[in-house]
Amino acid sequence: MIQKSIRIKLETGLEARPVAMLVQVASQFESSVYINADDRKVNAKSIMGMMSLGLASGEDITVITDGKDEEAAIEGIEKFLSGK
Repeated sequence: MIQKSIRIKLETGLEARPVAMLVQVASQFESSVYINADDRKVNAKSIMGMMSLGLASGEDITVITDGKDEEAAIEGIEKFLSGK
């Protein structure tokens, strides 16, 4: 299991389209991927769960990955959230 604090650097934050894209990124990996924000933990592969967080640009979240490709998963999520 890997945990990493990441700052959201997407201009629009995580509104509908970026959330859908994040879910696609997370779903590419076999590992479980969770986002911790404001004492709430949601599955990053769940579009409804991610939408419920209402995350804005500049917010800090904790990404938790667990599984065979956990390192690649956390790198993929970080790359997406940093706007690269």
